[in-house]
Parts: sequence; C-alpha cells; structure tokens
Amino acid sequence: MSFPHDIRLPGMVIPIHLVCEALAYGVGFRLYVRARRRQLSAEQAVWTLVGCLFGAWLGSKLLAWLETPTLYWRYRANPLIWLEGKSIVGGLLGGWAGVEVAKRLTGVRQATGDAYVTPLIVGIAIGRVGCFLTGLTDGTCGVATDLWWGVDFGDGLPRHPTQLYEIAYLAALGATLRWMASADDPPGAMFRRFLLGYFGFRLTAEFIKPRPFLYPWGLTAIQTAALLGMGAAGYDLWRLGRQPRNLMLSPLTGEGECPHG
Repeated sequence: MSFPHDIRLPGMVIPIHLVCEALAYGVGFRLYVRARRRQLSAEQAVWTLVGCLFGAWLGSKLLAWLETPTLYWRYRANPLIWLEGKSIVGGLLGGWAGVEVAKRLTGVRQATGDAYVTPLIVGIAIGRVGCFLTGLTDGTCGVATDLWWGVDFGDGLPRHPTQLYEIAYLAALGATLRWMASADDPPGAMFRRFLLGYFGFRLTAEFIKPRPFLYPWGLTAIQTAALLGMGAAGYDLWRLGRQPRNLMLSPLTGEGECPHG
C-alpha cells in the first residue's frame, strides 16, 4: 500500500486530503442545517456562524503554532508556512469560545451546541480518512509498532494508524452519546459530553504520536489544550446538572437564562 492516495487526473493531481476536507465541511454543514432548530433570528444565526468560523480558524492555527513552534520559527521568513497546519482540538476550543462571544453580543440565550455534535463527529471522521490516505507527510500517524495492524505510511516502518483509531472511537462515541441521551438532559449537555469524550481521546492518543516539542509534565500543546478543554467542559456539565431546568443561571452575570451550548 503506497501513499499518498491522491486523485490523479490528466495534467493535474488533486490532494486526497483536500478532497476529504471539503467533503467533511460540506457533509457536516448539511447535517447541522438538518439538526438545528429554528430558534435564532437571521441576524443572530449569521453572527453566531461568524463567531464559530472565526474562532475555529484562530484556535486551530494558534494551537498548530504552539505544537511545533521551533518548526514555524525556523521558516518564519516564509509567510506560506504560517498558513499551513491546523488542529482539531484548537478548532473546537476556538469555535466554542467564538460562539459564546457571538451569542452574548447578540443576546442569544438558548443552547445551540447539541446540534453540532453529529456534524462534528461525521465531519472529523471524514477528515481523518483524508489524513490516513495522505500518509506520512500529513503528520498525524503514530509511532512505530510491532502490532500486526501497523501500517507503513512510506518510511518503511509499521506505525500506529491513529487516524483509523480516531474514526473507530468517534463511531463509538456517537453511539454512546445517543444511548446516554435523555429527555431530562439540560440543553447543551450532549455537546459538553462530546467535548469531554473527544478531548479525552486526544489526550491519550497523542502519547503514541511522534511529537518533537514537549510542554510541562511531558505533554504536548495539543494534550495541554485537551486537558484544559476537558476541565472547562466538565465544569460546565456539572454546573448544568445542578441548575433547575426553568432557571439556568449565567456564570458571568448570575441572571436567569437558558444554558449556552
């Protein structure tokens, strides 16, 4: 099995990662449109989307830079290098923050996060297919392994196919979240459970990936961000569980409102 599995047409080569990424965005958006309820005005919906997209872009870039700062600094004279690379963990954290800021600025009180869960699971899984088919240059494969399912991504070493691990985990996580769902759940609870589950996986999976730069306690930037995200999502989930359904208090203002998602 040779990598990458790009799409080769007469006179041109289309990177498979680009194809899967575009498909992930398209399918994810369609699933979100089907899942969301008509609870926002047109203006609120636009600004919430802007906050989500801008926050996700900024978060994904910042965490990518923090993950390998020496690499980006080495090629600092090339602006194109700074545009490359992104992190799903950073995108989730940035998008979450961006939505919360946009909702507060536009006066949105109802939760919106649960509608993102299925689109995110499907979109990330499709994107990881592209990561797997791209091979070693994608930078998402694992370290060398003696296990029989190890995959040679192009350097002669059988490696952990961590992209496939993530796809399988996302499928299990989605099924588990559906099984756990209850009519008594406060709005926004499923989204926070998703964040807890996904960040927990990334915290663990990064230990079997080659990472050149370590932060305190031997963690990478992605693991550090995942750990902080788990703390934030866990606290929010605990807070939602303690509040009455008809009177959710804002942690910033103390005013009664529906929980943010």
